[in-house]
Amino acid sequence: MSTRSQLNTFEQGANSRLAGRVALITGASRGIGAATVRLFAQEGARVVLAARSEEVIAHLAEEIRVGGGEALPVEADVSKSTSVEELIKRAVEAYGRLDFAVNNAGVAGGNKPLMEVSEDVFDQVVAVNLKGVFLCLTAL
Repeated sequence: MSTRSQLNTFEQGANSRLAGRVALITGASRGIGAATVRLFAQEGARVVLAARSEEVIAHLAEEIRVGGGEALPVEADVSKSTSVEELIKRAVEAYGRLDFAVNNAGVAGGNKPLMEVSEDVFDQVVAVNLKGVFLCLTAL
């Protein structure tokens, strides 16, 4: 089975090296974030999925639960302190603690030369990619 197909199907592993642990993964709606959610869940961790798209993370959380894992989807914008504070509050209320923080949320701002990037786009990239990590880690 290829790595890609392994990541697209959740099944909790027999080893469960992370049983009882709680992992928060931002940017969990697709790509590396979704794959990270699946891997942590396969190892037995309870996962908190954070992204701006609640519908997508709710679907992934259901996939984890159907496979026997525990998952909490939380819509969050990591560039906003109030959103991050609510995310951390909900995670701790649900599971009592956090053991891991995977600060995966990020935006690219478009694939164009720097001279063509607007100040608004630059501000968004910094707010999500830099400030978002800061907010998530200081809110713990």
